[in-house]
Amino acid sequence: MDTGITDISLEDINIEEVQHKANRVYEYLQEQLPSVLGFCIRVVLAIVVFLVVSKLIKWVLKVMKRSLEKANVDKGVVQFACSISRIVLYLLLIFNISISLGVKESSVAALLGTAGVTVGLALQGGLANVAGGVMLLLFKPFQVGDYIIQDQANGCEGAVTKIDMYYTTLLSVDNKNVVIPNGTLANSTIINVTAREHRKLEIKVGISYDSDIKKAKGILEYLLQEDPDTRTDEEMVVFVDELAESAVILGLRVWVATDNYWPAKWRLNQRIKEEFDAQGIKIPYNQMDVHVHHVS
Repeated sequence: MDTGITDISLEDINIEEVQHKANRVYEYLQEQLPSVLGFCIRVVLAIVVFLVVSKLIKWVLKVMKRSLEKANVDKGVVQFACSISRIVLYLLLIFNISISLGVKESSVAALLGTAGVTVGLALQGGLANVAGGVMLLLFKPFQVGDYIIQDQANGCEGAVTKIDMYYTTLLSVDNKNVVIPNGTLANSTIINVTAREHRKLEIKVGISYDSDIKKAKGILEYLLQEDPDTRTDEEMVVFVDELAESAVILGLRVWVATDNYWPAKWRLNQRIKEEFDAQGIKIPYNQMDVHVHHVS
């Protein structure tokens, strides 16, 4: 039976030719071995250099951060400068390691230039965030520690904890991190709640038309004078704001320390309700009177 397999005898094999090719391969490996070993050694050294210099970069950044903080530089500027410096230092490290591995400087520069253009086109939003971060640090609409409100649709608010090269991080009142791109933040209306040491507190409350307006205003004035967080050296105003459909709307305005704004507002709201109840001042609420007529 023909199995399709051709028998090969030793006479058909040219042993001298095979031996000659094997010798050529061996000689080639011997010639390339120093280069391969040298390249492997350079790679190992490059890895060691990268690890050592990475530690050095971290140390330099720590020293830089401490120096800027001692110089009373704004915390946001410190964070932004450290973020940029980290990227620049690592790029220089990679550039030098590539050259040490035999890559030509012109090739590395061309590669970085091409990569920069490609990344720039692909990440236009990222570049906008960098530019936005620079604008935020130059004009300083807020600093780290300020409480801000991003006044736009689906806006965010919280205390500023970090200003990086691309993003600004807020801490919300319920302890959540809110990360906003710098480009978005720079193009938004920003309300800096804690920019000033004092804020004007305004509270409005409605009383029934049957209640004594002068008595109600006297109670409000007394509460403003008595409260520990209101500034008695600044203007205090109690006024009739509106004659509404079902209530007379009284208002008060007083200056308080920014840090005490919410405690003062909550306390005054509670005290107003308690004093009005004790003094017989009625606070009306929306209700509907239904009159039923029986038709015989």
